[in-house]
Amino acid sequence: MASVLACGEGALLSHHSAAALWEIGSEQGVVDVSVTRRAELKRRGLRVRGRPSLSAESVTSHDDIPVTTPLQTLIDLSTELTPIRLERAANEADKRDLIDPETLRTELDRHIGEPGVKALRARLDKRTFRLSDSDLEVLFRPIAMEAGLPPPITKETVNGFEVDFFFPELGLVIETDGLRYHRTPSTQTRDARRDRAHTLAGMTPLRFTHYEIKYESTRVRSELHQIAAALVRPSDIDHTCSGSISDGRV
Repeated sequence: MASVLACGEGALLSHHSAAALWEIGSEQGVVDVSVTRRAELKRRGLRVRGRPSLSAESVTSHDDIPVTTPLQTLIDLSTELTPIRLERAANEADKRDLIDPETLRTELDRHIGEPGVKALRARLDKRTFRLSDSDLEVLFRPIAMEAGLPPPITKETVNGFEVDFFFPELGLVIETDGLRYHRTPSTQTRDARRDRAHTLAGMTPLRFTHYEIKYESTRVRSELHQIAAALVRPSDIDHTCSGSISDGRV
């Protein structure tokens, strides 16, 4: 609020500071402030943007602090974030009931021509966008697609277990294990039983850890490419695509 007040009339938080206020991102060392007038303000610790074209419908308040709406915040972020971080912000906005992907896609039609809209629309493409429950999944999905795997189904129940990624045409199940939720003996036992259930059903279960996905993406991509090549044989496709997912028979 102090930053907004320091910039005078028509000032509000935007970009990374707006994302931090909405809890869908974090600040980048300075406070981002936009003003709805022509301005060339310089304040220590602030990054001020003059934006006279910013419409009233793109401005709201949160915790009594003037700020860009979640929609406008995501549009602004798309000019500065990597695709993965932008998707993560969109996921967080959905999880916090700020704006869902379908509404976001529709609302973007009213902002065509604005910087960032094209990149955000591309990231929200219905053929590839999937909501993710964790950063691991956000990181893993592009690695899998670059390895030649088809778009996966996420959070599907397969053989009685909810799985992270399911590739039905390959009979492939992939789990992404974070450090926090995969350490206890009981969890390890459950994971082992889960993998055996998929194997007994004629499928291929694979697991990758947080460390591998985040820091060894090249190796993970190579291994996925190899497994994809091995599973696309006609005999395998005929075998994995027959039967029922829900009752575990293939």
